Amino acid sequence: MKDPSMSEKCEPSDTSTQECGEKNKNESCEESEIQALLDEALNEKSQFRAMAQRAQADLENYKKRALKERDELRISTNETLLIKILSVIDDLERAMELIPQDSVAPGWLDGLSLVIRNLVGILDSENIQKIDALGLPFNPWEFEAIQYQESEETEDGNILKVLRDGYKRNDKIIRAAQVVVAKKPEDKIDSENEEEDLS
Repeated sequence: MKDPSMSEKCEPSDTSTQECGEKNKNESCEESEIQALLDEALNEKSQFRAMAQRAQADLENYKKRALKERDELRISTNETLLIKILSVIDDLERAMELIPQDSVAPGWLDGLSLVIRNLVGILDSENIQKIDALGLPFNPWEFEAIQYQESEETEDGNILKVLRDGYKRNDKIIRAAQVVVAKKPEDKIDSENEEEDLS
């Protein structure tokens, strides 16, 4: 025979089932809320990570840009100083050309030559080379035409004479060479035009 107290313990009543259902509902609601909070936190974490990565990339770009600008400023400042040195070299070379050999002591001329060599050495150390212009075709990027002169010695448009040397660093022109450009004599141009008219 069954003990009535046992059957009560083993068989759930309607009220305990309701309580259990409410308990499960509350737990599942809490789990949903916790899951939603976790998802939101993970989403925020991803956003903050992306922001941190962008900020780090911006900082790296800023550092690179600042280094590049600093190097460009240094190079620009050096070029300004080197252009001034070029003017001094030009003046010294002109002075050396104009001094009669017998009017000054030989040691004095040797001293001037030494100064010029030292200044040219400074240019060499900064990788600045003289532009060889004589006999080359005129190029407006490297040369500054001061005048045109009729000549049969070289082709039309070639450089006949260098008035002031030009200099470049790597492929960048520091100072354009001032030159005299050859042109065909007028009588030759007229005879060529007449030959073309006859053909």
